[in-house]
Amino acid sequence: MLALASCKNTKALLPNVSGKAGEIIVVIEKADWEGNLGTRVRDLLACDCPYLVQKEPLYSLVNVPPGSFGDLFKVHRNILYFALNPQVDSCSIQYRQDVWAAPQCLVQVNAPDSERAAQLLSDNGSTVVSFIEQAERDRVIRNSIRYEEREIAPKVAEVFGGSPHFPMGYKLKKITSDFGWIADEKQYTMQGILIYKYPATGAADELSLAKIISRRNEYLKKNVPGMFENTWMTTGTYMPPQIEFLRYRGRDFAQVRGLWEVENDYMGGPFVSHSFYSRDGKDIIVAEAFVYAPKYDKRQYLRQVESILYSWEWAQ
Repeated sequence: MLALASCKNTKALLPNVSGKAGEIIVVIEKADWEGNLGTRVRDLLACDCPYLVQKEPLYSLVNVPPGSFGDLFKVHRNILYFALNPQVDSCSIQYRQDVWAAPQCLVQVNAPDSERAAQLLSDNGSTVVSFIEQAERDRVIRNSIRYEEREIAPKVAEVFGGSPHFPMGYKLKKITSDFGWIADEKQYTMQGILIYKYPATGAADELSLAKIISRRNEYLKKNVPGMFENTWMTTGTYMPPQIEFLRYRGRDFAQVRGLWEVENDYMGGPFVSHSFYSRDGKDIIVAEAFVYAPKYDKRQYLRQVESILYSWEWAQ
């Protein structure tokens, strides 16, 4: 008990993390950063973020040589640290949290040289990305719960049996017996969440991409009008959507990424949707995040609102 209390007190004394959301400090010698190892890092973490209208990197990377990695950088939110030492017997990657600050994400690559570090990174790339992505997501969820617009979730849960946590700034624009629209609208941006449900049929292809998109277009045409007459939100076809089946904290869902557009107008942007069964299995519930930010980069706007989807909780 004393050990647990000591651990909690130590974490409580850690400073808050610094740095911008979506930014990673890469601790590596300049020669390695400019060589093959640095190329592997950039290919993994600074590749194009999927399904954005313009090119944006998955993460913004900042190289810091080990000799310059002092207190200023140790409190950064995301750190990728390369511990290269010829005396290292076996290669490994350590995934650690809250080492010098909180809530912090540290990925440490241990290898005898840059060549084997590059191979280790390639072999474990998806795990590295997932760990950092989860850390970014958890920070949004933590703030969503801490600064929650508490009157929204109960109204959503009445209709759908559960709800995400919506942070301050989000407003309930529309709620019906099978559709909800919650958004944070500012002068030049909108971060929106759409939630809708329809009866499950039990068909084997019920959560196929074609069925999900067909239902999406049906519900959006009915519930999300554009700015002008005879306009409505629909799914863009310029970049066909993609589907992935995921499991997160005991909940299975089909995740679809794509671009939305407005029929008979020129508005558009990225969206991410989660389709899953209701608790009793009678309905398909879809929770979708979308962004409209024509004047700005959209990576962080989408990452923020997408993270809210992962905060879904069933009503007690």
